This record gives sequence, structure tokens and C-alpha cells, in this order.
Amino acid sequence: MKRTRVESERWFDVLLETDDAQAAVMTLEAGEVTGGPTNVHEHSDQWLYVTEGSGEVVVEGETVAVEAGDLLVVEAGETHEVRASEAEAMESLSLYVPPRGDAGVRD
Repeated sequence: MKRTRVESERWFDVLLETDDAQAAVMTLEAGEVTGGPTNVHEHSDQWLYVTEGSGEVVVEGETVAVEAGDLLVVEAGETHEVRASEAEAMESLSLYVPPRGDAGVRD
């Protein structure tokens, strides 16, 4: 068993991972954007749960408004971008299945 707190002082932080999955938190300040038309996880589905705030997620060019309580999945191979609203920060918890290869567990 592994256990941790779902909190971080950094904008993106991998919290826990196993051979099969990875959990990470992300905080985007109001108006901040991450990802874009070339951002893709070739082999990992990203399950993104918005824990606080609101914003938009663009997946394969389709924009979806999201707010606290929303859960969406970006399937492996889909391009995506995440934007916080101009009015407030957005916090999220993501599960990557299987784990992303380009992010390590926090120190």
C-alpha cells in the first residue's frame, strides 16, 4: 500500500505511482494554460478530475467547459490543452493509466 496527501506547493506534482497508474495534481492560476495542439500522451489515458475552480479543456480541437466536480478522460493519443478561467485558479487531480513516462514522483 502507498499513501500520500493530495496537496502540493508546485503547479504540477506526481503524488504516487505504480507500474499500472500514476496520480498527479495540477494548479493553474487564473488565465493560465498548459498543453496545446502538440501535447499528447501516446500510451496513457488521462482521467482529469477538477477539484476546485473552473476552466476549459480542449481535446482534439473540441472545447469543453469544466468546473469543480467534473471528471473527463483524455484518451491515449488525443491532443489536449487545459485552461483555467480568467476569473479563478483551477485545481485538478489526474490519473494516468498506464503511467506517463515523462514525469517522476515528487521528491
